[in-house]
Amino acid sequence: MTTNIINAIPEYVMTAVVSAVIIFVIRAVHTYVHNKALTAKTAHAKQLWSFMDQVADTAVASLVSADKTGDQKFTAATAIVQDALTKQGFTTVDVKAIEAAVQAAYEKSPLTPNSTQHLVPYPYEGKEAVITPAGKAVAIDPKKGDKNA
Repeated sequence: MTTNIINAIPEYVMTAVVSAVIIFVIRAVHTYVHNKALTAKTAHAKQLWSFMDQVADTAVASLVSADKTGDQKFTAATAIVQDALTKQGFTTVDVKAIEAAVQAAYEKSPLTPNSTQHLVPYPYEGKEAVITPAGKAVAIDPKKGDKNA
C-alpha cells in the first residue's frame, strides 16, 4: 500500500508540473495576442488620423476660393472628409473628430491670416507698436524683466 503511494508521487508531481506549464503557456500566448491586437489598433488609429488630416487639408484647400460663407465651407469640407473616410472603409469615425481635423486644416490654410507680426499705430509718440499674435510671444524672464527680446 505504501509502495503504491510512493510510486504515485512522481506521477502527481509530473501532472502538477505539466499543468503549471500549460497554464503558463496559455497566459503567455494570451498576453502576446492581446499586445499584438493593441499594436494593430494603434497602427490603424494612426493611419486613420494621418489620412483624415491629409483629406481635411485637401478639402479646405479646394474650398479656399469658393464663393461660400465660412460656415458653408466648413460644412462642405466636413462632408468631403466624411465621404472620403467612408469610401476608404473608415466608417466608425466620430463627427467631432472630423470637425476637429477640418478646423485644424482651416487654421493652417490661407483662409486664416497667420503672419507673425502686425504693425499698428502706437497711441502716442508717433511710433508703431509690434503686436505679436497669441501663442507667439516670447516669455518674460523674471531675472531680466521684460527686456529679454
